[in-house]
Amino acid sequence: MIVNQTVCADTAAALPPLAARATSVGGSPVRDILAVTARPEVINFAGGLPAPELFDAEGIAAAYRDVLAEAPARALQYSTTEGEPTLRAALAARTSARGAVTDADDVLVTTGSQQALSLLATALLEPGDAVLVESPCYLAALQAFGFAGARVIAVPGDEDGPDPEALEDLVVRERPKLFYTVPTFQNPTGRTMPAARRAALAGIAGRCGLWIVEDDPYGELRFEGERVPWIATFEGARDRTVLLGSFSKVMAPGLRLGWLRAPAALRRACAVAKQAADLHTPTVNQLAAARYLADRDLDAHVARVAAVYGERRDAMLAGLEDALPEGSAWTRPEGGMFVWVRLPQGHDTTALLPEVVQYDVAYVPGAPFYAGEPDRATLRLCFVTQTPDEIAEGLRRLGKALRA
Repeated sequence: MIVNQTVCADTAAALPPLAARATSVGGSPVRDILAVTARPEVINFAGGLPAPELFDAEGIAAAYRDVLAEAPARALQYSTTEGEPTLRAALAARTSARGAVTDADDVLVTTGSQQALSLLATALLEPGDAVLVESPCYLAALQAFGFAGARVIAVPGDEDGPDPEALEDLVVRERPKLFYTVPTFQNPTGRTMPAARRAALAGIAGRCGLWIVEDDPYGELRFEGERVPWIATFEGARDRTVLLGSFSKVMAPGLRLGWLRAPAALRRACAVAKQAADLHTPTVNQLAAARYLADRDLDAHVARVAAVYGERRDAMLAGLEDALPEGSAWTRPEGGMFVWVRLPQGHDTTALLPEVVQYDVAYVPGAPFYAGEPDRATLRLCFVTQTPDEIAEGLRRLGKALRA
């Protein structure tokens, strides 16, 4: 019998290459900017970080202590992929109270809502599939869909969000698997989609056969105005909307706790994808969050945080006119964390950023938030991490930098 053998060269050979997806999708521009601007003297409007001084550290620590004292074996053990039953029940109750009737079995706990996007991409998308997104769009969603090999297509829109006619035209022409949206206090613009626009998008999903992924990390951080119902509650979208939620902005991002609410077949597919990714979200974090919800008033805590954030938003809005060049425009969000700015035609905020950072202030250029041709005169400012006095000083520096 002759055995075929391959003899390796005496010299070291090149290693096999990385997968194409690992080289075709870049890293997070926000993370890169945060690394460059980590100096304490920099007033950083670039991050999407909640204010750490407002975390209920005492309440969270007490929840961990109680869980570890009363049920250490359970808290430190493996858990089910779908999530701890006590937490799923609590999340279902909170979701139902806000208008989307939900059972615990409708919920899959994820390691942050960012993982939910990755699970959905794994469960739904083949390379080359079309995905529709807002313009501009949350950039980590663009990363998740791009990493899955999707063709990411921006839906034209206005100050109220994606245009329904444009969306329907794209659905008919491109046959996308899903449409992704952050309809309330959107990242990066801060805008909120009106109820009529949500109803129109729900109707398109029902008529045309389309998954809507409704991401709601900021919805509880409302400073003014009335709450707008989730798209998931509108006729036409109830059996084809995935609703994503997170504790990152209302409790603490370090917990890495998010969840998705989805119809059964898609939820099961996401659970299988999660088994392959991490088996389950850390048990102790889930039990501590459930204990916190049982022992503390999260809604009261969120109201306190929102009141402070509202003051910080007002401080930023008050200083923008003096800081920005004449002819600039900006949003006025009713909640959330971000103001979106458009400088006059001819400005390139990506090219300007290195010069602006020399004045010890930073922002995020708008270009990375676009799936299509970017508006290079745009930028995002986060107003929640600094005090009003720090915001005023940061805007003074920004104005000086832009004038220079």
